[in-house]
Amino acid sequence: MSEVRLRDRIPTLAAILVALFLFLPILIVVPMSFSTAVSFQFPPPGYSMGYYRAYFSDPTWLAPTANSFIVATATMVLTMLLSVPAAFAYVRKRFVGRTAVNLLIMLPLIVPPVVSALAFYGYLGRAGLTGTLPGMVMAHVSLAIPVSFLVLCATLKGFDRNLERAAMISGAGPVRTFFLVTMPTLRSGMVTASMFAFLASFNEAVVAIFISGRDAGTLPRKMFESIQLDADPVIAVVSTLLIGGVLLGVVVSSMPRRRSQSRTAAVSLRGPGP
Repeated sequence: MSEVRLRDRIPTLAAILVALFLFLPILIVVPMSFSTAVSFQFPPPGYSMGYYRAYFSDPTWLAPTANSFIVATATMVLTMLLSVPAAFAYVRKRFVGRTAVNLLIMLPLIVPPVVSALAFYGYLGRAGLTGTLPGMVMAHVSLAIPVSFLVLCATLKGFDRNLERAAMISGAGPVRTFFLVTMPTLRSGMVTASMFAFLASFNEAVVAIFISGRDAGTLPRKMFESIQLDADPVIAVVSTLLIGGVLLGVVVSSMPRRRSQSRTAAVSLRGPGP
């Protein structure tokens, strides 16, 4: 009996070990962001908010941060506008070249980032878009679409189309059915896909190094340059803020799913109406 219990607990123990392995660097970075040391030092000799004040008062950090938010937000919106219809067409339609279209959409995940960066540099350079925010958005959209497309396809495959048929039988047109039935049901998947698109753009560094230039520099590029030149401890502050932002994004993206599950549980507890 004990052997069976131990065998059942092995996956749980393995998951805990992997989580600890991934979480341990955070336990180092976060305290270092409050350090009083003039360089990276762990454990910190003392604790202070000095590097946080340095970050929020330094334009050389704030400007790339603002650029990253602008580019990531625009990337998220354009990615969803492109990937939502693409996912609907791929999941619900059968057409010639369907496999080739899927491979083409997934290509940015297959090609090494440096190769993609060189391609973007050559293409956007001829168009005069290197060193500009629109050029950064175009490059990041092509990198973010595959992830969002995969999430949306997985969400659509689990969607019960009988809900749409019932709405149309009741007199709702295609547009009304989409906004009142399909979109609310797929909301959690869409939120997750949009968050992945935002994070894929916000955390991207390789392409930014090649094409962002001086005026469109992003936060990951600034972090890369800082760690190369002076090992500024402000990087620990930025890393801590990014970790907090990612955790907040995970919580926000999980809220629609939890609400949907709560509604489903409430309906099942009430049972069918009279």
